[in-house]
This record gives sequence, structure tokens and C-alpha cells, in this order.
Amino acid sequence: MKRATRVRLASEAALAVVAAAFLLPLLWLVLSSLDAEADLRVRLPSSPTTENFSAVLTDEITFTPMLNSLLLCGSATVLTVACAALAAYPLSRYRSRFSRPYLLTILFTTCLPITAIMVPVYGLFVQVNLIDTMYGTSLFLATSQLPFSIWLMKNFMDGVPTVLEEAAWTDGASMLQTLTRIVLPLMGPGMTVVMIYTFIQLWGNFFVPFMLLLSPDQLPASVSIFTFFGNYGSVIYGQLAAFSILYSTPVLLLYILISRRLGGGFALGGAVKG
Repeated sequence: MKRATRVRLASEAALAVVAAAFLLPLLWLVLSSLDAEADLRVRLPSSPTTENFSAVLTDEITFTPMLNSLLLCGSATVLTVACAALAAYPLSRYRSRFSRPYLLTILFTTCLPITAIMVPVYGLFVQVNLIDTMYGTSLFLATSQLPFSIWLMKNFMDGVPTVLEEAAWTDGASMLQTLTRIVLPLMGPGMTVVMIYTFIQLWGNFFVPFMLLLSPDQLPASVSIFTFFGNYGSVIYGQLAAFSILYSTPVLLLYILISRRLGGGFALGGAVKG
């Protein structure tokens, strides 16, 4: 056997192992959601049933936490994208000797673990009466995602030609009008990427709402997952799998709905002609 063939087969085997490592948990998730006696083993259910889905499709377990998650993550995503666009615009269009150190500082803040700052944040929220409030938690979630969103937004904004803005200024447009009517529409796919990344990161955030929200009726789905963990290490695996599938559905639907726009590019062809 030739060396090139051996290398190719070894690479394909390694990729197959990696693919299996990702697919097995997903396979367990689907099979366990249909098994009334599910455990940690990956096996076909002896008698497939939808009892696990029926058990979790209640206001207390699924509907209210999912609505809370949508409110928290949706509002935080909108706030993050809006602030990131306003912050990225001057960083993209104006050159300064402080721009690069500032961007590196922003990128460094993304490396700080959220657990390292939660104690002072909790104390601050208690002092300003933001503890156990949806809007306060949403504000902090947006703040935690803002640094990397600014970095992403700035890189996408660099791809928009400045001559389009200069033409708009010649016609009497202000800087804010240029940003909202020229730059942002042209970088729609880039904003979509930032929005998806931000929403996914916030959707899976457990620690922040767990610390800042105290009322059970305000907890999002990422925290209410504790419902399936009982005493003495017991876990209701079937219902946990069913809830996990339902919990993942909004993110999957969001990606499917806008996946076509992600591959569309910036569509700037012919924009500077004439």
C-alpha cells in the first residue's frame, strides 16, 4: 500500500472517530427521548413512546422557562448588536494610535471567566436593586457578550467601501444616517453572524441567570433543567433528553431560517459604479 493511501486512510479513520464522538451523544439524545426507561446507554427503545415529551410539555417545566429564555436572550441580543454597531463604526472608519491597543483590550476582556466577576456583579446588583429582575439580567448578559461582538462587527464593517459613505455625505446625510441606511444594510450577513453568535452564547448561559434571578417563575430554560435532577444522584434521563431536544429547537430553527443569507456574501457588486 502506498504511503499516500495509508495517510489518507488514517486521516479518514481519525475523522470518523471524531464524527462518532459528536454523533453518539446526539443519538443518545434522540433515542432516550423516546424511551420510558432510558439510562446512560445508547440503545434502541424496546417500545418507543412520546411519554417523555408529554411529561415535560407543561407551563412550569417548558413553556414558561422557554418564554423567559426568549425574552432574556432576545432583548440582550438586540441590545448587543445595536451597541456593537455603534462602537465598531468609529473603530473601523477612524485611524488612531490608540485603536489597536483598544481593540486588543476589548479582545482580552473576552478571556476573563464570567465566574471571576460574578461576586462583585452580584453585590452591585443588590446595591442598585437590579437583583432578581429580567431587565437587569438582560443588561448584564448583553454586556458580557459585547466585547467579542464589537470585534466581529468591526471586522465585517471594514469590508464596506468608504466611497459609499462619502457619496451619502455629499448628498447631505449625517453620520448616523450613513450608518443605518448605507453601512448596516450592506453588511447584513455580517450582522447576522454576530446576531447568531450572540444569541447562541446567551441561550446556553447557565451561570448568570442562576446567580441573578431568584424567583422560580423568572428562571430561563437553561436553569430550569435542574428540574430533572433528583436527590441522591437520580436523574430522569428520558425527560431530560426530551427537554434538551425542545430546548435546542429555537437555535436550530434560527439557523435554518437565515442559513441562506449567511452564504450570500455582502452583495456589493456594482455598488460603486456610475
